[in-house]
Amino acid sequence: MASSVFRFRSRSQVSFRLDGERTCLRYPVMGDYLEWSRLRDASRNFLEPWEPRWAHDDLTRAAFRYRIQRYDADRAAGQALPLFVCLKSSGQLAGGVTLGAIRRGAAESCTLGYWMGEQHAGKGLMRDALTALLPHVFDSMRLHRIEAACIPDNSRSQRLLEAVGFRREGYLNGYLKINGAWRDHLLYALVAEDWHSMRTQSSRSGE
Repeated sequence: MASSVFRFRSRSQVSFRLDGERTCLRYPVMGDYLEWSRLRDASRNFLEPWEPRWAHDDLTRAAFRYRIQRYDADRAAGQALPLFVCLKSSGQLAGGVTLGAIRRGAAESCTLGYWMGEQHAGKGLMRDALTALLPHVFDSMRLHRIEAACIPDNSRSQRLLEAVGFRREGYLNGYLKINGAWRDHLLYALVAEDWHSMRTQSSRSGE
């Protein structure tokens, strides 16, 4: 079962953690730079076809420092929740998940993005991480809808989204510029009512 743990690491910084069965999700910090850069560099060919084109200095310490500053600012403003996915057993960095475009008011929605290092892909780790994240989205953040988009060629991502309960809703023409080219995407979404229904059914089947 997913859980969240809060503890003060300093006077101004609060640590956040969500636990799955095999993974945990936490805030990215500057101390992650070496592990993050090595994992991303080793996974570059694996990741580039599915991501916006990497900047020439993307893996530098300065770029990572700016990334962390942006993460902190977006989180403080309530606009995004960027998290790193780590192995629960060792704390090793495996990938990342971001809840972005958080909208309140009439929408109460967000978008989902994620990446996994090549050496950790295909092991069910991202499914475990998303299973831990969704209760936080719907119960703690009290959002009503979470959207995700993936390239039609990315069958692995489609299977992942469907496995955790997302439904395919539509086709987005020229939706995002990926690796230098505008690419069509499939739109997936999960709403609170469907998620709560799935959780109830899962609880009953486990009785």
